[in-house]
Amino acid sequence: MRRVRPPRFPDRDFDITEFGAVGDGKTDCTSAIRAAIAECHSSGGGRVVVPPGTFATGAVHLLSDTNLHLSAGATLAFSRDPADYLPVVYTRYEGVELWNYSPLVYAHRERNVAITGTGVIDGRADDSHWWDWTGGAPPNESPDKTRLNELAAAGAPVAQRVFGGGHHLRPNMVQFYSCENVLVEGVTLRDSPMWNLHPVLCRNVTVRSVVVDSPHGPNNDGIDPESCTDVVIENCVINTGDDCVALKSGKNADGRRVDVPCENVVVLDCEMADGNGGVTIGSETSGGIRNLFVRRCAMSSPRLERAIRIKSNPERGGTIEKIYVHQVNVGQAADAVVEMVLNYANVTTGAFPPDLHGVVISQLTAANAPRALNMIGDETHPIRDIRLHACRFDAMSEADVIRNVEGLVLNQVWTNGVRIDT
Repeated sequence: MRRVRPPRFPDRDFDITEFGAVGDGKTDCTSAIRAAIAECHSSGGGRVVVPPGTFATGAVHLLSDTNLHLSAGATLAFSRDPADYLPVVYTRYEGVELWNYSPLVYAHRERNVAITGTGVIDGRADDSHWWDWTGGAPPNESPDKTRLNELAAAGAPVAQRVFGGGHHLRPNMVQFYSCENVLVEGVTLRDSPMWNLHPVLCRNVTVRSVVVDSPHGPNNDGIDPESCTDVVIENCVINTGDDCVALKSGKNADGRRVDVPCENVVVLDCEMADGNGGVTIGSETSGGIRNLFVRRCAMSSPRLERAIRIKSNPERGGTIEKIYVHQVNVGQAADAVVEMVLNYANVTTGAFPPDLHGVVISQLTAANAPRALNMIGDETHPIRDIRLHACRFDAMSEADVIRNVEGLVLNQVWTNGVRIDT
């Protein structure tokens, strides 16, 4: 945490209304916002200020030394027209590189970039826009997902993996790709087409006091550092339709090709409500994940499936190690409080079994859930060296599931008032 330092910016402001933006919720402000960003960048950096009002826009691309500042009462209301996110950009879709629709806010190979303030980034996704691409009647994303994964498995160059117009792979809402010195602070992210905040291949990332309010959409992960180094996520409130915080490192053959781990990540003093997992590793683990520290977090909701979750399978591979969870308070969870499974998506065979070992969980308390532990390793590559210390699980209604786990140590662990030590 001493090493992670947010970027600093010159004391210069560039108000988007001075470049023609109108906060009436109707006028297309895309060109005005882009002009303000370009002027800020060419002037040596500063703040691009979004004043109070609702500003309709298409894709926003950040440049180096630029802080996009959303004032109190400011909303960026993003277009629901996929054409407004063309031309395609270099990005990732569920851990696989491709050219696709631009994320709503995007930066590629930039330094010193930020989104700050107390305003709202509104993706305006709903069951008739973006989310309807996930299934049901065609057109939907399934054929494109299959094709992308086939191209990656065959080793097709990324330049040949062009989707975007005429295809149905949803963009993330905010994505920093191959950037250094990134700050996201104070803003609210709402109703993303897919993952909300997605730093990829970034170094020195601070996410602080961010609210993610996107509980209804599919695959609406909150904060997903992927193949990043030195990340601090603190004082955030996350309510999502999928994992709240999820560490990732690329999927299958493409993850092994890029081969960059996600490492040195701190999740501190956060609150998680709805979601498939509070803090999750995976399922895209192919580049490896290590040195995750989770401290002083609160998680609770009847729609929070698990609190701490590690998920992978023998097609994903990767080494997952040095995971430390301390002082986590779980009120209610809908499934296991702690889950570590290496058969994710019911995949039990493959040439790349993950290596999951070295997890320490201490001072975790849970008030109500079906079970405390769900741990399923691989028959030939078991989960190893897991230690729970001074943990308490109350009102658990079902027995733990533990299979193919070696070196599980329970020390001062209480379940339903009964001490269980190994």
